[in-house]
Amino acid sequence: MHWRALSIAVLMAAVAAGKPALARAQDWAQKMFDHQDYDFGSVARGAEAQHRFPIKNVYQEDIHISGVSSSCGCTLPRLSQDLLKSGETAYVIADFDTRSFQGPHSATVTVRFDGQFSGEVRLQVKGNIRKDVVFIPGKIDLGTVDAGNPMERKIHVAYAGRSDWQIVDVRSANPNFEVELAPKDRTAGRVDYELLFRLKPTATAGYINDRLTIVTNDSANRLIPLAVEGNVVASVTVSPSSLQMGTVKPGSKVTKQLIVKGKGEFHVLRVECDDPAFKFQVNEQAKKLHLIPVTYTAGDKAGKFVKKLRIFTDATSAALPEVVAHVVVEGDAAPAAAPATEKSATEKPIAEKPSSEKPAEKSIEKPASKGMEEPAKPAVTPAPENEKKGSVDFLPPTTTPAPEVPLENPKREVRPDRGQPGVKDPAARRSGPWRIGSLP
Repeated sequence: MHWRALSIAVLMAAVAAGKPALARAQDWAQKMFDHQDYDFGSVARGAEAQHRFPIKNVYQEDIHISGVSSSCGCTLPRLSQDLLKSGETAYVIADFDTRSFQGPHSATVTVRFDGQFSGEVRLQVKGNIRKDVVFIPGKIDLGTVDAGNPMERKIHVAYAGRSDWQIVDVRSANPNFEVELAPKDRTAGRVDYELLFRLKPTATAGYINDRLTIVTNDSANRLIPLAVEGNVVASVTVSPSSLQMGTVKPGSKVTKQLIVKGKGEFHVLRVECDDPAFKFQVNEQAKKLHLIPVTYTAGDKAGKFVKKLRIFTDATSAALPEVVAHVVVEGDAAPAAAPATEKSATEKPIAEKPSSEKPAEKSIEKPASKGMEEPAKPAVTPAPENEKKGSVDFLPPTTTPAPEVPLENPKREVRPDRGQPGVKDPAARRSGPWRIGSLP
């Protein structure tokens, strides 16, 4: 009996000791998320409501996402990609179903990781789907737009409820948006508006995933988000945007190819990179399609290197969107170390870009009337800060941001092997991947 009581005590102690270890095993995965919950606020029925949770691989090893699932059919999760190389960013895309559901709903989205390191992270989403306001169609879909050309779309806004309901303003933080708002019908308990949206020709090339905020006189639910999506295509494009040079040995060379394509003939003037190990061969002839060989000569320094390439043409005064080149130079790996959750004093994650506040939304000024009667401009009232918190955030930003560049020359924390006898690879006992070190 004494032996049985002692065994139970030892077992309970082991279980208690295992809880912190399990928590540490999950911590490595949570460090790749900058936030784990989102409130859609109040959204119109039929409106597009989507949020992207970024996942950034801040470790040296590749990270594989085995799947995502939701606890509620009101939220449909999916992945932008399931394999993240070191320094790459993927997204868990959560679509809030505003067509099949009404009222307040919430869901837990579970993200599962497998491979050498397993774990899971739980994301929380919630929102209130209004049944009194409907957008037709549910979002402003611009499709593909040539840079420099304007684009227009119409949205029908229908409301059922109070007879004195009004739209008093339309706001956006994007200076390339214009709107014209006209009331179409007002009967007992029903109000209809027609919203004309215009994308200005000043919009820069890149993917648009933004929003308008409809401001009403309903004190309980004043702000209603409306999604805006599209892709502005430049007159000259370059692909791929991420150039994988592969793995090379010190002193050896590797060559890959960039494709620069335009609608008309143009000259490639030059290609720039701050690393002299990259060389480029540019054709001086004017053509619609240019193939540019990119050659990298590896030095003696081993590690993963990421560099930006900038291409200049006579078709535009500015450089084309930057190409990010990735290359790995072989070398002897540093000894494996303790789990990534136990950081040394010298360990630092990938350098993040300085955070900046999201531009404040402004009332959208209507353009001058051209052959059509312009309705009266709604009153402009800045939205209080507490009313902006419930609005829908559509990521990524309105234009494709410059790619974040992982730091070069990763370092590992080196500690003596404290593993079990007979186990030669300390990495087999780590609870998480290696964090990327800082620049020397």
